[in-house]
Amino acid sequence: MLGVTVRRLAAALPTLVGVVIVTFLLTRALPGDPAAYFAGPAATQQAIAEIRAKLGLDQPLPVQFLDYVQDLLRGDLGLSITTGQPVLHELTTRLPASAELTLLGLLFAGSVGITLGVLAALKQNSWLDNLCRVVATLGVSLPTFFTGLLLIYVFYYLLGWAPAPLGRLDAFASPPPHVTGFYLIDSLLAGDLETFRSALAQIVLPAITLGIFAVAPIARITRGSMLAVMGSDFIRAARGHGLSGRTVVVAYALRNALLPVVTTLGMVFSFLLGANVLVEKVFAWPGIGSYAVEALIASDYAPVQGFVMTMGVLYVLLNLMIDLLYQVIDPRVRLEA
Repeated sequence: MLGVTVRRLAAALPTLVGVVIVTFLLTRALPGDPAAYFAGPAATQQAIAEIRAKLGLDQPLPVQFLDYVQDLLRGDLGLSITTGQPVLHELTTRLPASAELTLLGLLFAGSVGITLGVLAALKQNSWLDNLCRVVATLGVSLPTFFTGLLLIYVFYYLLGWAPAPLGRLDAFASPPPHVTGFYLIDSLLAGDLETFRSALAQIVLPAITLGIFAVAPIARITRGSMLAVMGSDFIRAARGHGLSGRTVVVAYALRNALLPVVTTLGMVFSFLLGANVLVEKVFAWPGIGSYAVEALIASDYAPVQGFVMTMGVLYVLLNLMIDLLYQVIDPRVRLEA
């Protein structure tokens, strides 16, 4: 397994190099002048030129790129001109908020999607199968920002069941002591049930908003994979040996149907990391998505480049985890590797 990990990381290096180059070039091609934004609307051309020189933007693109790569190798992602803080500090501070929201959304999507897919495969052409198709169609048809606004309108404005969509905690709660950066986990570790309830109440609606879109592909892939496995010879042999229906479905059919489902979960997680940008803006969630959007509006290069680099590294690590999980689910993959 160690050899597989090393090979996958080595194969990912060209991808990361490409991400660095493309991100650098795209940020320079964006409209707007960060020096003019930083200087303010009343600044003179001389002041803007001085700020541009101070930021190194007056240098040729190859020189700027070499400086950027040198800083990147030192672990320096630059300084945000909008917040005045190091980008690495901002990303590490905000990443747990985005990761907590994305993981909870994936947990919701995975539990609902896999359950619907299995039931639809077992009850083919029944009302459960039709329900799975309806949910899949609705899930991919509704934009995440519309779903979020709809949930806020119903559960906050009309019913009053949900708290105001104003971040990770309500106005009367204090963040728990920092351990993992995940408020739900840190509050439990601190034994602070009040903060846990507040964090859970705040994250439910954005997590459901993020997860609803991901239910559709998971349910469809699970249903198709389960239908293919349920018609296999080894399933008929297991039933012929008198095994219970639950054992056949869970221990044999579902395990063999999980490989394409795991692949879909990885793709969905990658998508949710990007899709949470809109959800964070709707629910005022202080994650890296909203941070990148604000930097993009201000033509702030460093945060945008840091955000894309972070996403690239997360995607590589996610694909590595999927490859390793394959070997746990199906030993044949381990032998082939």
